[in-house]
Parts: sequence; C-alpha cells; structure tokens
Amino acid sequence: MGDGLEPLAPETGLRMYIEGRRDELSPETLQSHEYRLEAFVQWCEEYGIESLDDLSGRDLYEYRIWRREGDGEGRDPIKTVTLRGQLATLRSFLRFAADINAVPEALREKVPLPTVSAAEDVSDSTLDPARANKILDYLERYEYASFRHTLMLLMFHTGARAGALRGLDLRDLDLDEEQPGVQFVHRPELDQPLKNKVKSERWNAISPRVARIVQDYIDGPRNDHVDEHGHEPLFTTSVGRPVVSTIRDRLYSITRPCWMGKECPHDRDPDECEATYYKSASTCPSSRSPHDVRSGRVTAYRRDDVPRRIVSDRLDASGDILDRHYDRRSAREKSEQRRDYLPDE
Repeated sequence: MGDGLEPLAPETGLRMYIEGRRDELSPETLQSHEYRLEAFVQWCEEYGIESLDDLSGRDLYEYRIWRREGDGEGRDPIKTVTLRGQLATLRSFLRFAADINAVPEALREKVPLPTVSAAEDVSDSTLDPARANKILDYLERYEYASFRHTLMLLMFHTGARAGALRGLDLRDLDLDEEQPGVQFVHRPELDQPLKNKVKSERWNAISPRVARIVQDYIDGPRNDHVDEHGHEPLFTTSVGRPVVSTIRDRLYSITRPCWMGKECPHDRDPDECEATYYKSASTCPSSRSPHDVRSGRVTAYRRDDVPRRIVSDRLDASGDILDRHYDRRSAREKSEQRRDYLPDE
C-alpha cells in the first residue's frame, strides 16, 4: 500500500464512481461508463486484485491486452477504437479513485491508450435509406401505428437520437394538419436530458402523413401513462416511459432481415440462431442501432442535396461531425453530385 492510500475493493470503487458522477453525466453516458468499467472489475476478480491500491502500471498494461483479446468469460475481442474508449473511461475512474485516496495520483497516466487513426475512429455501419424505407413499408402494412412503427418513423424522419425521442412528451407535439412538428426540450431534472443540453433544443417539422401516424399511435396502441412529474410521455410501455436500451432493442429487432421473412444473408439456421430472440437481436450482423438510423437519415438528406447547414440544425450535430460520423455517401456519389455545380469535375 502506498503512503496515505486506503484499501478499496474494485467493485465498491465502481459503485462509488457511478454515484459520484450521477449529477454530472447523462443517464446514457453513466450507463456506458458502468458497462465499460464492469469489464475492469471482472478482470480484477479473475486476477486476484482485491484492492485498487494493489494496481501497478504493469497490471494496467495486462488489462489492456486482456480486454483487447476478449479473454474474460463472456467477453469478445474488440476493435482499437472501442478499446481506446474503454481505457479512457478507466482513466476517468482512476482519477476519481485518486481523489478519494484509493490509488496514487499518477496511476491514471499509466493506462496505455492505443493510437487510433482517423479512419478507425469512424464506424462504417449505417442503415441504408432504401432499406429503412422497406422496413417502414413493412411496418405500415403489418404493424401500423404500433410502438415500433411510430418509433422507427420518427427516428428516420427526424434523425433524432434515441434519448431525444425517449424524452418526448405529448405536450411537445403539434400535430396540426398544416404545420405539424415536434419539439425537443432539455429537461435533466425530469430525467429527460438531451445530449448537448440546452444547445440541443429545437423544433423539427414533420410531414402531415407522419403526423397522422403519430396521432393514430396516440389514439390507439399507446399505453396511457402519467409519470411522477405529471407529464405524459409520447412513447410508453406497460410500465411507463421506456429506457434507452428498450428503444435500442426495438430497433435491433426490426432491422434483422429474418424479421421481415427474408432469407438470412449470413447462412445462419433460424432455429439455432440466437439473434432470433428479442434480447439477442443485436448479435445479428445485419441489425442496426439508432446511430445507424441517424446516419441513414443524413445520407438520404445529402443525396437529395439538402444543404449541410439545414441538416446540421435539424439533427443537432456540427457539420464536421455530420461529415465524419454520419454521411455515408460514397466518394463517387459525392463527385457526381458536385458535377451539377462543377461541370468540369
């Protein structure tokens, strides 16, 4: 034990860290930190680290290899960009541990962060707009105005994040036939935060057709619910406002090709594939996340030559972020669109 350090079990340290940062981080970010650090706690248990003050720089290097290779029980190998994110969270955790005299101040600097190239830092996963529209057509035919239909429709139509859609109340909707729209409001004190806080607040126009479907969902399948603050969430389950993971799971489930009766493109036997189960839908290589739906929306807008600034305002993302993380047009597509303005290109 170092001078002035006090023993602290890794699992206890994790609980203290999560509670200590609850008023600083959004629920989604906090959940992500907890998930990342659970792997570190698992490694500590497997390697007999009973107190954080036993950690050394060599231990942290060994943890990096362990996590990268997916050596823990139930763990899979991860990409360099994912590893960097997990180790960056570990640094944050060790900074907190140093503040409460559980580890030396300099220990966090010994967490080896891998170098990630600009190309590696960008996911190439997306939901192609044509595929998104086929899913919406299927939902409209077989699950009209259901939770999943309305969720997918609003997510693809507005490009909003899962957390923003989760936070919508009925009072945030204007479904007037002439100028319908939805308002996104940052309400952290009501557990309805937006990613970029007040800067994320905005009105998004929606088409009359989308508004009619949303209204049919409200009048039909939606579970009537009033939360503890007296507000009525737009999206509800049998127990009230859904958590973000529920929204993700719904998206994963309807973006599997087999869900629409399509032949599996991965040569899997549906009777044996774990992805056919709702809770394991994300394990299907073809399933897509809310982020992928959002990038598909950006790609559709840019293919239609919607100005970059308009797309940026509607989706609450800077132009640089749109270009780097969401626009999935090919280099050839971009060149062909420029040709309309630059005939010699």
